[in-house]
Parts: sequence; C-alpha cells; structure tokens
Amino acid sequence: MHFDLFHEIALPPHRGLTETRAYADTLDHIELGDRLGYRCAWLVEHHFMRGYSHSSKPELVLAAAAQRTRRIRLGHAVIPLPLHHPVHVAERMATLDILSHGRLEIGIGRGFSPREYGVFGARMEASRELADEGLDILRASFNAGPITHHGRHYRLEALDIIPRVVQQPHPPLWTAAVSPETYAWAAARGLGVLAGPFKPWFMVKHDIERFRTAWRSPCAPRAGMTIGVLCLADRARAREIARPAFTWFYRELYNVTLPVLEKLYPGYEQLHELGRFRRLMKLGIDFGLADTFGLAVVGNPEDCVAKLRKYAKCGVTHLLCAFGAGAVDSGIVRESMALFAREVIPAFAEGTAAGSPK
Repeated sequence: MHFDLFHEIALPPHRGLTETRAYADTLDHIELGDRLGYRCAWLVEHHFMRGYSHSSKPELVLAAAAQRTRRIRLGHAVIPLPLHHPVHVAERMATLDILSHGRLEIGIGRGFSPREYGVFGARMEASRELADEGLDILRASFNAGPITHHGRHYRLEALDIIPRVVQQPHPPLWTAAVSPETYAWAAARGLGVLAGPFKPWFMVKHDIERFRTAWRSPCAPRAGMTIGVLCLADRARAREIARPAFTWFYRELYNVTLPVLEKLYPGYEQLHELGRFRRLMKLGIDFGLADTFGLAVVGNPEDCVAKLRKYAKCGVTHLLCAFGAGAVDSGIVRESMALFAREVIPAFAEGTAAGSPK
C-alpha cells in the first residue's frame, strides 16, 4: 500500500488562519512530504466553500510545489470535467507535467455541488456524458498530431493542443468514485478510483471489490481512499487533539454534501444509497462516528498499523492521508507526518506482514 498526502486547504474558524498562512502551510507540508518519502501530494478543486476548502485553483499550488520538491508526485484530485472545457484541462495538465518533470497524476470527476454547476453554467443531468466526452478529449491530447473530435458537447477540427505531457504514454489517470456506477465506469475505462472521504468504509470495501472484479486492463487496478489521519507517540494526546479537529472537518464535509443527498438531482439519483445517513449527519457527525465508519485513523503508530491493515487487505492500494484534516496546528501535523513515515509506512512495504495486497 502506498501513502500519499491529501489537502483541502481548510480555514477552520478556531485556528484563526489567513489564506496566505494556509497556502504556505500546505506548501511546507508537501515539501516535508517530499523529504519523508510520501508518494504523492493531492490537492482538491472546490469553489465557494468558505472554511472547508480554499483550493479553487489547485494547479497553481501544484506548480509552486513542483519547484520546491524533487521526488514526490503531484496529484490534481479531482478536476470536475463538466465545469471546464476539456481543451483548457489538457493544456493545464500538460503544463504541470512539464513543470514537475513528469510527476503529475490526474484525477477527474463530475463534481457534486449544485452551486458550482449553476455558477459555471453546466447541467447536472448531463454530468456523466460531459465527463465521459471530456475524458476522451483529454486522452486524445496525449497523442502526437492534431485532434479531430465530433461529439455531443464538443467539436474540434484538426486542433493542435500544446504543450504535451512529458510522461509516456500519459500521466496516471484517476476518477473520484462515490456511486457503484462510477466504479463500474472506472473499471471499463481503465481508471484508478479515489474513494472518500465521506462514504463509510463498510460500503467502500464492497465498491472496491466489485471494481477489482470488473477490471480488465492489463495493468494492475489502483484504488485510493482518503482518510483523516493523526499519528502521535501518545495515543491519548492524538485522540484529544483529533476529537475537535476531525469533528469540525467531517461536519463541514457533510454540510457541503447534504444538498445532493437531500434532493436527488438528475444524474445523481444513485446517491440515494447514502441517504440513510442523512439523519445521522443532521444530528451531528463527530469524531466518534467518523472513527466508527472507518473515515479516520487516529492513535499511536501501533494503533495506526492495526487500523490500516483492513484497508490493505481489501484492496486499497493508495491511502491519501489528510493529516489533521486541515484543522490541526501545522507543528503537530509535521510531527505526525514524520512519525507516520518512520514507524507506520515501513510496516506496509512489500514483503512485510502488513504488505500491500497482491
């Protein structure tokens, strides 16, 4: 199992951060992750989510991170394709791949915010076909020569999209995955899946099992999951710090997802499977529920290794660690990242007892 970093660039009110400080902390953590040997640093793209996420243009942050790091890969997770023209996406991703010397990973998805769709003029009911067609154009942009595409939403005539990606045949491609239908689509299109951080583990593990069964590509299937993590030498201290921080994070997360669960928007009806959790969310999800649902890993290194074994066993190949969930002091995050790299990651190296699934 590989271990990555995951950033929302949150501004919790209780921390009193400025946006300048939050961006600086994010870049510092990515630079530290590079030195500690984390595989990839992922940034989300969200809009109009004050507090929860100020990462509206992650490609700019990743470009800055590319100049401060040498080995760590840089992931855009995810680009909501229906909100962007795919040619713009292709140009930006190729530029990032060049600036990072071939370290880019690309995550795509449909997005889930009715407000984002309204502001950017996209139709939620067309989200699947927009994402599918956008992915076709993105993939075509990786090839040499002009592109001609006649689709339902986009028409390109002998278009020379430049620049082109460094990696051959192209950077690794992933998709955000919530519904069972998306896991099936990802398997058919040869995409890695990125799960979480708001769907309970007992549901995700069945999605991953179906995904692996449906996989037909000759390369190995890739399944990533985002988890809130806080690993400290003192178990009690870790849980004391995580309780208010993770409670804030998961309440904010569910506040931004509830509109889609409350109203079954066209194209998003499959999310009814999460509807049973609406009452719990409204009552107030907290650290205890997040822990119970398998959305958080908190404790000392031994605790973390024990909790993480279930993800490796069930086919998670990449764990995206949200250290402190953006709601913990930067010094504590750095302490946790260092301890986790030193005492947890080695337990999942290939060939160890807790090693990655075959």
